[in-house]
Amino acid sequence: MTTAAASALERLVDRNPSITGAEIASELVPPPQFEHASFESYRPDHDFPSQQAALDRLNAFAGAWRAAQRPGGFFSRKRPARIELPGVYLDGGFGVGKTHLLAALWHVAHGPKYFGTFIEYTALVGALGYAQAVELLRGARLVCIDEFELDDPGDTMLMTRFLGELMAGGTRVAATSNTPPNALGEGRFAAADFLREIHALSSNFETLRIDGLDYRRRDTEGHAEALADDAAVEHAAATLASRGHRVSLDGFDALLAHLSTVHPSKYIKLIEGLEFIALTGVRELTDQNAALRLVAFIDRVYDAEVPILASGLALDEVFGGDMLSGGYRKKYLRSMSRMIALTTGELPPHD
Repeated sequence: MTTAAASALERLVDRNPSITGAEIASELVPPPQFEHASFESYRPDHDFPSQQAALDRLNAFAGAWRAAQRPGGFFSRKRPARIELPGVYLDGGFGVGKTHLLAALWHVAHGPKYFGTFIEYTALVGALGYAQAVELLRGARLVCIDEFELDDPGDTMLMTRFLGELMAGGTRVAATSNTPPNALGEGRFAAADFLREIHALSSNFETLRIDGLDYRRRDTEGHAEALADDAAVEHAAATLASRGHRVSLDGFDALLAHLSTVHPSKYIKLIEGLEFIALTGVRELTDQNAALRLVAFIDRVYDAEVPILASGLALDEVFGGDMLSGGYRKKYLRSMSRMIALTTGELPPHD
């Protein structure tokens, strides 16, 4: 790698981003791959009728907003029946289209409206303070929460209270969640645990079950791609940079160490502007904290649709020890699925 090529490469470990509450709020929109998600573009798998049933029910949930767009609006004689419950929860495994449907609902809704992951909302509260965050989102027609986390009791209680205040003001809420630590059924018990953990609000939510196969694995060989060695990654990164692409090049261990110093809410800013991420020396992880930080990082990389070039162990094989049989199994499996997509170039149209 020439000196000129090396100087054109960026390093994630040199980035120390900051983010304000206002910036977090402005970014509470569906990620780029769901910018045009719609009910019409969702492709239900006919082998799993619950997908079509969920699609139909969400269309009904969105009926009030559709009515407002028709001549006569809410006073039309064809006004749909009032949806009694202000909340809907999409329950299912990863890769069955929950995020696509959530984004489609967001696009149909009239504003003000917000769409974000659980961690983005908790980061907003952390940045602004509870009262100011509530005030900022007060009056929203719809709040969508993707991957509602159930493995931190404190954050779960915080978000339950937060949503309670918003729903009391007329805000409708749609959510998906990860499987909690004690539920290893790939989403099978997620609905019951979700409703138990948000018991103060559970009567406000209707559960929509979505069964199916992880679409991200339908057209892949089942493993993330790894280049031959570190030199191959460095050469590929330098070649891309010489062609005008913005590329970062970091050692895997150095990146993990840096992620431990950056709050996950800032990971999206950490990769801002990059077109490719190159990693050398990928290895198996035995530290669960490091593994969970990597999961959060991969989520943001996937949302931003930034391909990864890597050497060493295939990225989807990094979760070692008992991680895949432990409480965070579903998180790791979802991340592995996304790593396959990021390294093979098979970034799919919906989640």
